[in-house]
Amino acid sequence: MSRLESVHGTSVIDTSTDGTAARSAERVAAEQALSATCREFLAELALDSSHATVSAYARDLQALTAFMLRPAADSSAAHAKDAPPLPQDWQTLDVPTLRRFLGAERSRGLAPRSLARRRAAISRFCGWLVEQDVLPHNPAGLVQTPRLPDHLPRPVDIDSLARFLDCPHDGTPLAIRDQAMLELLYGAGLRLSELVSLDLDMLETRRLRVRGKGDKPRQLPIGSRARQALDAWLVVRGQLAARDEPALFVGQQGRRLGQRGVQLRLVTQAKERGLPEHLHPHRLRHSFASHLLESSGDLRAVQELLGHAHLSTTQVYTRLDWQQLASAYDQAHPRARRQRGSETPTSDTDVASPIDAPLKDDTL
Repeated sequence: MSRLESVHGTSVIDTSTDGTAARSAERVAAEQALSATCREFLAELALDSSHATVSAYARDLQALTAFMLRPAADSSAAHAKDAPPLPQDWQTLDVPTLRRFLGAERSRGLAPRSLARRRAAISRFCGWLVEQDVLPHNPAGLVQTPRLPDHLPRPVDIDSLARFLDCPHDGTPLAIRDQAMLELLYGAGLRLSELVSLDLDMLETRRLRVRGKGDKPRQLPIGSRARQALDAWLVVRGQLAARDEPALFVGQQGRRLGQRGVQLRLVTQAKERGLPEHLHPHRLRHSFASHLLESSGDLRAVQELLGHAHLSTTQVYTRLDWQQLASAYDQAHPRARRQRGSETPTSDTDVASPIDAPLKDDTL
């Protein structure tokens, strides 16, 4: 409420209190309006995206909403007469605002990969706003984030991983369960989220039905070692699982094992079995892809097994050394294969590497 003061016999109304209350009310109204739009977007996103994706996008949009309302959180701005009005919708979202937001996030120490994910979430949200006729175009398309480092987790050496998986355990139900999880993570290249979401009815004799990113289904073959480990686990699963629990892998409480629980068990198993490296589920998935590609050279098959929507993702995810690339080129490219009866080079161009030497029709 306003306060009436008397200064030298003159009545003066102090509006500072009313100004603060009005600004706070304006901030609450703006936050509710922006958040309501975000919830509507997230509800549609949940129709074709995983729970983890929706949760990550929700955090990203929450950070953006807080940034849009930041002037109201600043007491000096809140009391200033020329304080800008707070946005009541997303029509004010533009390129300069997004650049300031991502710059602020980078200044507070957000990693390049997190920045890229945050920008991707906002870009999809802005695309949805364009579809809803809230924005005329997607401003995130003109905003760039720092270049991501070319970093992938190193695959575990094949021999070291074989010794690790073949290491005997104590035969308890938990150890048998852990062995089955390890064999599936490496033998089928499962994502951690895919492993913990497995139900009993998704397991068949020689194959496994999983639901990957975007709830996309795919079928994976089960190797003999993984099948043996699963059979051993199914024998003792009833000692841990609750009667009505559909999950394939359960914890000591009899309910579905969570992602954090799997991560901790892998760390424990690595220490107990003497693996001198940090082990996490995604590293086993990467080892699966790298070892399979190294043996088969079939990038398309690896893409299907990993559940990648685009082949370019598999190319980045797996590592091909120069010898593999050169060998694949020599064996497959029609201009790289030598013709019968022309084993002896006839020119300097024949001596050069097929990759280094341009063809006559090439434009340099």
